[in-house]
Amino acid sequence: MINAIWLFLIASGVVLAVFKGTMEEVSAAVLGSVSSSVELFLGLVGVMALWMGLMRIAEKSGLVGTISRGIRPVMHALFPAVPPNHPAMGAMVMNVTANMLGLGNAATPLGINAMKELQKLNPRPSVATNAMCTFLVINTSSVQLIPATVIGLRLAADSGNPTEIVGTALIATTVSTLAGIISVKALQRLY
Repeated sequence: MINAIWLFLIASGVVLAVFKGTMEEVSAAVLGSVSSSVELFLGLVGVMALWMGLMRIAEKSGLVGTISRGIRPVMHALFPAVPPNHPAMGAMVMNVTANMLGLGNAATPLGINAMKELQKLNPRPSVATNAMCTFLVINTSSVQLIPATVIGLRLAADSGNPTEIVGTALIATTVSTLAGIISVKALQRLY
């Protein structure tokens, strides 16, 4: 469906440009945006490689394990229906840890794995469990200690201080996560 919408928007834009006689401007804008997209992509590749390397160092040094052990008690409180040693709990803890370190790309496979493991605990496979809904909310809002992607975008855009977003991002993601958890727990009481 989304592909059809994009095709419609692009086709209608080209048809409108032909009728208005502004095809040259449309072509120049397309070529300009392609050029800036390539520059942005190349800048982000370097930044993502740096952060992935730092994540690997954090993993090898035990920092990721320490963070995981720190959030494990909170995760047990948030997910009482999930057994503590179940693979779903491990995948959720690692997903939250990766998200906290700003590595959304690394967190995605862990999140998918966590949902698959939570589905194995689901007595009614056609209906999401409370644990699945709670995990989705936490994964979506994800408290970020290091917003690596935003820092990378700001760096690629030649920001004077690309890391100044860290404090605000931490406050915003903490508030959104708390609001999400409160909402999902309140809605769970209704059902």
